[in-house]
Amino acid sequence: MPRISSKIVEVVIFRKKDVPEFLVLKRADNDRIYPGLWQLVSGGIKRGEKAHEAAIREVNEEIGVKPKRFYNTPLTNTFYFFTNDAVNLSPVFAAEVDGSTKVKLSGEHKEFQWLKKEDAISLLVWPGQKEAISVVNDYILNESPSRKFMEIKIR
Repeated sequence: MPRISSKIVEVVIFRKKDVPEFLVLKRADNDRIYPGLWQLVSGGIKRGEKAHEAAIREVNEEIGVKPKRFYNTPLTNTFYFFTNDAVNLSPVFAAEVDGSTKVKLSGEHKEFQWLKKEDAISLLVWPGQKEAISVVNDYILNESPSRKFMEIKIR
């Protein structure tokens, strides 16, 4: 029987230009997990770390940026991973960065693109990550009344 695991976070990075743009990352070709796959910022939660702390750390590690604003979202991605026979629950966060932010990729990724919503969604493979972009667009960028309850103040 598969176990339930929650050791991964995902982060939708966005910036506000003329229209909102979303950051997608392409995994390095030599990466052992999903080489060449387009994805959002994602990564593991370390022992003793809260999910939102892991998400902020992963943003810094993967793209070398500190978010301007940071949000919890009303979405948790769920997926089964056969290698460890686990159903994974992955909290999804959103990070706003300045429009002029310079992305500095870690060795985990080889390429990035800033894209409009539809274009970002078309590059992503996983349904949960596609949905995450739409959720961030609907709940945060469109300034839904719940937006103020989702912001996490960062230092």
